[in-house]
Amino acid sequence: MAYRTAPRWAWPGAGVLLAFAGSAWLVQADLSARRDAFDTDARIVHRLLSQQAAQHDAVLATLTLLQPGATLAAEPDPEQRLPALYPQLLQVLHRARDDAWPAPLARAEAASAALRRPVLADPDMARGRYMLVQAGTPSSYALHIDADAAVPWADWPLPREGPVRVLLQLDGASRVLQPGAGEPGRWRLAAEKRLASESQPFTVTVTRTLHAGELPWARLLLWCAAAAAATAGLAAWQRQRDAARRAEELLRLGQVGRLNALGELAAGMAHELNQPLTAVLASTQAAQRLLDDPDEGGLDLATVRRALAQSVQQARRAADVVTRLRRLVQPAADSGTATVPLRLHDAVDSVLYLLAPQIEAQGVQTERRGLDDAPAVLADPVALEQIVHNLVQNALQALTAMPPGRRRLVIGAATLGERVALSVRDSGPGFPPGALERAFEPFFTTREGGLGLGLSLCESLAANMGGALTARNHAEGGAELTLTLPRAAAAPASTA
Repeated sequence: MAYRTAPRWAWPGAGVLLAFAGSAWLVQADLSARRDAFDTDARIVHRLLSQQAAQHDAVLATLTLLQPGATLAAEPDPEQRLPALYPQLLQVLHRARDDAWPAPLARAEAASAALRRPVLADPDMARGRYMLVQAGTPSSYALHIDADAAVPWADWPLPREGPVRVLLQLDGASRVLQPGAGEPGRWRLAAEKRLASESQPFTVTVTRTLHAGELPWARLLLWCAAAAAATAGLAAWQRQRDAARRAEELLRLGQVGRLNALGELAAGMAHELNQPLTAVLASTQAAQRLLDDPDEGGLDLATVRRALAQSVQQARRAADVVTRLRRLVQPAADSGTATVPLRLHDAVDSVLYLLAPQIEAQGVQTERRGLDDAPAVLADPVALEQIVHNLVQNALQALTAMPPGRRRLVIGAATLGERVALSVRDSGPGFPPGALERAFEPFFTTREGGLGLGLSLCESLAANMGGALTARNHAEGGAELTLTLPRAAAAPASTA
C-alpha cells in the first residue's frame, strides 16, 4: 500500500474553508431572521395605517348618515368637535344644500355621489395633507387629514429613531412618515403594499438598509475559534496517526532488514566455517583410510577407527548445523523470490511517507522524475520497499554533510527496453576514492558506526528478483544508485 503525505496547507485550508462555510451560514441565518422580523413589522405598519384609513371612511359615513348639522339646530356644526377626538383631523367641512364647494372638492363630491363612497381630493404629499370627501343628502362632508398625525405611534412596531424608513406614496409623490437611518449599506430590505382602502389609495413603502457592523460578529468569532480548535485537534490526531503508522512501517522494515542482515551474516559465517570443517573432514577420512591399512598392525585399530568415526560424525554435524542456520535465515539462491507486478511510484511514495519527518527536519528538497509514467516491474513488494528505503536512507545520511540550502534528493525512473531503472541521487559528497569499487562488499562501510551490510543486502535482494544494483558518482556531484528490474507484462491492480 502506498502512502502519501498530505500537503502542509491541507489542514489550514480545511480550517479556513470550515470557518468560511460556517460564517456564511451564520450570516445567512442572521439575515434571514432580520428579514422575517422586518416583514412582520412591515405587515403591522400596513395594517395600522389601513385601520386609520378605514377609520376616516367610517367617520364620513357616520356624518353623512346622521347629518348632525342639519338636525341639531340648537348646536350648529357639532362635527367640529371631532378634531379633539382624532388628532389627524385638522378640520371637518360640510356643505349645505345651497352652498358650493371649491372646484377640487366639488369634483370629488360628484365622484363620491357616483361611486357612493368617500373620494380623495386635493392631496398635498409635500406637506402630508389631503382632503377626503363624502357626498350626502342634504349635506356633504369633507375631512382635512394630516397624514403624519395619522400614524398611531402608541401601537407602532418600529422605534421612531430607528433604521427603518416608512413612506406614504401616491402617483409618484411621497411623504416620509419615518425617516430611518438613510445611510448606504450592504443589504437592503424592502416591502411595498397599497392601503386596504379604496378611498385613500396610498402605497406604504417600508425599507431598511443593513450594515456590516450589524452582523453577529461575536458568534462569527466564536465559530471561527471553534473551527480553528477543531481543525487543530484533527490535525494533531492525524499527525499522531501518521506517526504511529510510520513507526509501525519502520519497525516492520527494521525487522525485515535485521533478518536479511542476519542472513548475510550467516552466509558469511557459513562460508568461513565450511572451509575448515571440510578440511577436518577430509583429513579425518584420510587418517581413517591409513589406519585401515593392514601394514599398521601394531596399533589398536578398532579404537582409532571409533575415534576417527566420531570425529567425522561431529564434523558433519557441525556442517549440518551451519547449513541449517543458513537455510533458516536466507532463502536458497536457486529458489528465487516470488515476484508480482508492482508500480515503482507506490514503493517510492510509501518510503517518502515514512521518512517525511526526517526529510522535513533536514530541509531536503525532493524531486520525482518519470515515476508516474514508469511501467510496472516484477518484484517482491517487501524487498522492493526495503531496497528503496535503504537507498533513500543512505542518501539522507550523506546529505547531512551538506549545508541546508544544498540538500537535494532526486528519485527518477526510466525504461530500458525490457527493464526499468529506478535511480536515487543525492547532492552529497559522493563515494570517496577507492570506496566505489567496494560499495557492495559485505562489512565494508565509510560511515562511522555502520555495519557495511546495507548495500550488500540490497544487491542480494535485487539479484534474487532478477534485477541488479549499481552505484556511481554523478557528474553534477553526489552519489547515484540505480536499481534495474524486469518489466512486467501486465499492469498491477491499483492500490488504495
